[in-house]
Amino acid sequence: MNRKILDLAIPNIISNITIPLLGIVDIALMGHLESDSYIGAIALGSLIFNFIYWGFGYLRMGTSGFTAQAYGRRDLPETINVFSRALFIALAGGIGLIILQRPIEWLSFYILKGEQDVEALAAGYFRIRIWAAPAALLQFAFMGWFIGMQNAKIPMLVALVTNAVNILFNFLFVIVWGLGSDGVAYGTVIAQYSGLLVAIIFFWSYFRKILKHWSRSAAFNIGKIKEFMLVNTDIFIRTMCLVLVFSFFTARSATADVIGTGEDTILAVNSLLMQFFMFFSYLIDGFAHASEALIGRFIGSRSRESLKRIISLLFIWGIGIGLAFTLIYLFAGKSIISLLTDIASVKENAQPYVFWVIIIPLVSFAAFLWDGIYIGATAGKEMRNSMLIATGAVFFPAYWILHRLMDNHGLWFAFILFLAARGISMSLMAKKAIFRKIPVQE
Repeated sequence: MNRKILDLAIPNIISNITIPLLGIVDIALMGHLESDSYIGAIALGSLIFNFIYWGFGYLRMGTSGFTAQAYGRRDLPETINVFSRALFIALAGGIGLIILQRPIEWLSFYILKGEQDVEALAAGYFRIRIWAAPAALLQFAFMGWFIGMQNAKIPMLVALVTNAVNILFNFLFVIVWGLGSDGVAYGTVIAQYSGLLVAIIFFWSYFRKILKHWSRSAAFNIGKIKEFMLVNTDIFIRTMCLVLVFSFFTARSATADVIGTGEDTILAVNSLLMQFFMFFSYLIDGFAHASEALIGRFIGSRSRESLKRIISLLFIWGIGIGLAFTLIYLFAGKSIISLLTDIASVKENAQPYVFWVIIIPLVSFAAFLWDGIYIGATAGKEMRNSMLIATGAVFFPAYWILHRLMDNHGLWFAFILFLAARGISMSLMAKKAIFRKIPVQE
């Protein structure tokens, strides 16, 4: 069983880890320019796209869960029909984002306040990167489907190509041609379409025979679409809560009033330290993505014992990875900060907050693993409820109390409590949410 986990987790880890590495490269490129406004611009610009793409994250997650369950039942026609529904929604969503780009830009910068020079740079970044939206959303559908089909190697290769192209063009546009934050946006557009092309090539090379099972009437069956959308609506609400927390975190960072520092400095500090969280999250998500495929497969095949066994093993891996990252951040945290920026004010003001990133791995690993398990079980309602509790009953009340007492430390403390609340609440709901999918045999 460990072999099954690692066969899916390792390629997912490799593909996932390229994403925070890309973020680190972007931060490092901006961090070595003449002003910390570039770091803030990338933070605000990326936040807008995080909000947009996380909002469409159900395309990957919902597609993965439904596909894995169909795969477990050996229902090949349903696997391709799930895929076609996801592709249609992705394409329509991507085109819609381009059409609505001006209202989205206005609303985004109305909500997210920053210094004038930061907002101007972030707006330029947004206007370029928005053109990658169709490719990004279509990749979500492809990646979710490949994972649901128990194939993590193709998403790994697609991610490696996408991010390698992104890093290459970011260096060219920023370092060689001096385009600053706009250069990062241009690199992202080129990379997203490159990745989509690679995904299409792999699908056609390895899975085109499944197309013979496609049926227009089955693909657009009202009942199936309703089921797909109900689960995805719950995932969407869950994701919007997550985006709200991250958006609030960045917005508060941009207006933080910490004695002896400027607003731009705290935004840069928190953005830099958040890379520690993102690096860990994408690695542990490799195991979460593996759990999506395996949990869905075992639920589809009605194998209760395999389901229980795989969950136990996933948490053993999670504890080990969380402990390892805590030790890495404890002993190498300051060195990592120095690699990310040589701006003295950012490095100096980041030091008091390193404690929070040290404890993040052990506090948060359970939430990531349960996310994958719940997605594989298509238990969207319970995942949604857990997120609502962590957001509305924990994060925001904690922030309003703690930030008055602890300034920026209060923001980080509230974020830690939010992560812990997610893991605890999903643990308490697991019996009903997961195991009810396979009734005990009499």
